[in-house]
Amino acid sequence: TEVTEKLEEVVTTWIKQIRQVLVESDQMRREADDLGPSAELEYWKTRMSTFNSLLDEIKSSRVKKIISILQAARSKTLKQWRELDSSVTIAANEAKDNVRYLYTLDKFFCLLAKASPVTMMEHVPSLMNTICMIYCISPYYNTSERVTALLLKITNQMIKTCKTYLCEG
Repeated sequence: TEVTEKLEEVVTTWIKQIRQVLVESDQMRREADDLGPSAELEYWKTRMSTFNSLLDEIKSSRVKKIISILQAARSKTLKQWRELDSSVTIAANEAKDNVRYLYTLDKFFCLLAKASPVTMMEHVPSLMNTICMIYCISPYYNTSERVTALLLKITNQMIKTCKTYLCEG
């Protein structure tokens, strides 16, 4: 029982730390008003890295041993642990999925940054079709909030590119 209590303390500490990561990741993103769409991809890549690292740690042999000892002892701490494990897995899957879909737009992000206003407009229909496809297919990137944030960043990039074009011309 003494060993079980010590292990429960360890798991309780992990639970608090993981909850903190989850809470911070769910908080509103504060971003500059003029960020381009590449920032959206970078955000999800960072989030994917964070949650994949957390998943790797959760699935490590050391953690698995402690959890199996607590399972044998029928610890009540495990209910919270399973819920958090599930939440981390969902967050990791969401980030991975969003990165995968945003990578399909990456070629457009580069074009928007380097094109003239005329050539930029040639790519807008394909870009919009791809965004529409992502909205329809993605299990996580199909909310108006997510698509609005992306479209805002795309608009920012287009404006920035046009300003640069006008200042150079």
